[in-house]
Formats: sequence, C-alpha cells, structure tokens
Amino acid sequence: MSEPVHSPRSLAPAKPSRPFFLRRGPMEAVAVTLIGLGFLMLFQPFALVLYTYSLVTLLAGTFMFMIVSKFPE
Repeated sequence: MSEPVHSPRSLAPAKPSRPFFLRRGPMEAVAVTLIGLGFLMLFQPFALVLYTYSLVTLLAGTFMFMIVSKFPE
C-alpha cells in the first residue's frame, strides 16, 4: 500500500472561519474582563455612578461568559 500524498495546501494552517466576536477564546477573555471591571466598580469608594452600574456590569459579564463558554473551540 502506498502512503497518501499531501498537497502543499493541506499542510498550511487553516484560517479561522469565524469572525473575532464568534470565537470562544477572545470572547471569554472579554467576558472575564467585564466581570473584573464590575468587581472593581463595586469595591471602589470614589464615584457613586460606578457603584450604581457595578451590578449590571457583573451580570452582563456573567451572562456573556455563560453564553460564550458554549461556543465550539
């Protein structure tokens, strides 16, 4: 039996077919950053407006992480 012949195209790395906002890795990083920003907003003592929107930011990051973590690799 002979070994299969590989064409040069099959050895090249495949270009990601999904746009940036549909890839799991980068979007999980954005979601974790949003959660961290929400915690910073919650525990800072300087601006009431940041404290006011901290829960919304935390919830948005958490919801985003739950959705994005279901994306394929």
